[in-house]
Amino acid sequence: MVERQSLIISGVPWFDDRGRTVNAHGGCIVQEGDWYYLFGEYKTDEENKFAGFSCYASLDLVHWQFRRIVLPQQSDGLMGPGRIGERVKVMRCPATGQYVMYMHSDDLGYYDPHICYAVCDAIDGEYQFQGPLLFDGEPIRRWDLGVFQDDDGTGYLLVHEGDIYRLANDYCSAEQRVGEGIALGGEAPAVAKLDGRYWLLFSGKTSWDCNENYCLSAPSMSGPWTYQGLFAPEGTQTCNSQTLYALPVTTEHGMVSMFMGDRWSFPHQASAATYVWQQLIVRDGRLRLDRYVPSWNPGTGEAEPLRGRSIDVGFHSYVAGESVKIPFYGSRVALIGRADPWGSYARIGIRRADGSTAVEDIFVSFYAKSPDESYRYVSPELPEGDYMVTVTVTGEVPQWTDKSGQRFGSVGSVVDVRNAIVQ
Repeated sequence: MVERQSLIISGVPWFDDRGRTVNAHGGCIVQEGDWYYLFGEYKTDEENKFAGFSCYASLDLVHWQFRRIVLPQQSDGLMGPGRIGERVKVMRCPATGQYVMYMHSDDLGYYDPHICYAVCDAIDGEYQFQGPLLFDGEPIRRWDLGVFQDDDGTGYLLVHEGDIYRLANDYCSAEQRVGEGIALGGEAPAVAKLDGRYWLLFSGKTSWDCNENYCLSAPSMSGPWTYQGLFAPEGTQTCNSQTLYALPVTTEHGMVSMFMGDRWSFPHQASAATYVWQQLIVRDGRLRLDRYVPSWNPGTGEAEPLRGRSIDVGFHSYVAGESVKIPFYGSRVALIGRADPWGSYARIGIRRADGSTAVEDIFVSFYAKSPDESYRYVSPELPEGDYMVTVTVTGEVPQWTDKSGQRFGSVGSVVDVRNAIVQ
């Protein structure tokens, strides 16, 4: 029996304590005592509209408990039916003790943006929607947002194009704009504080597709901000992800700053969109995500591959309906394959020896803008026994256009599985 491992594995669907995919995109993590609370957009696999913001809890950043939908769709208004709800972020206000949630509200065409907020007395309770966040008495009509809480408790709102607002003492309004137009053309802002400097991360605007994210640095949140270029290896499209948050994590070897990125997968965001969590460092005065580490131990901070018995699979197909069945005996299976610009969706599920469902079929993406051979699927932990994992080509090409009509996504329908690892 392979020893149980607790690893952060990037680029694969994660499963919660109910056996369902962890569905919390575009969000953040708040640490309270020994617990980490993950907030995010609760996506569907059918359409892009607000279905609620979710909350999960974990003691180790690996095993996640579903707590609840902390902000459900409202009966009407800015977070009501037929609206977009994105980029949810949460901070605890030191002055009031309340938890304040920030979000982007919009119509389905992205023509009615508002930064809104909600409040709650408990971190994982049901948040009460308060309406738009105001600055100088007017709603902040922007979209992509981030937040940052400094060591002294000062809260900041970050928005696309590089505007930075210092929040009021109660976090319920913006008091001062301390930065403006720092990153024209940038979105998905996040801040990491390392080596006494502030590092402001942005992506470019490529709809649901990834791009080469970049950063700026400053001695304070008020600037002056200096452009520092790419922080991930050039050509990797930021490890095929888009920045969303930076979290300090304490390991056996000290504190590391964990880059949190989304690997979006339009339209099947609920199951096929995944997470890319990697370590950031400062070297020679520059912020770096040195290399993509497919799996690492958050306790030690060190890279650690999945251990187990390897099975050659060698499945490569672009034909809808073609499949491969891989029998195994064990308690977990991982699939390694290639994702690239010709990749498509597979349906992957697991059956017990008697044919009953052990893990429901989900969509899994084999598309990547920058080619990558790595983990594509890692099952939840199962009772030891005989199982069959089935991979089926859907033939669906993951592609879309933005509101300007520009096309993004795959150019093919390939599914590629090289081998399986059984634990």
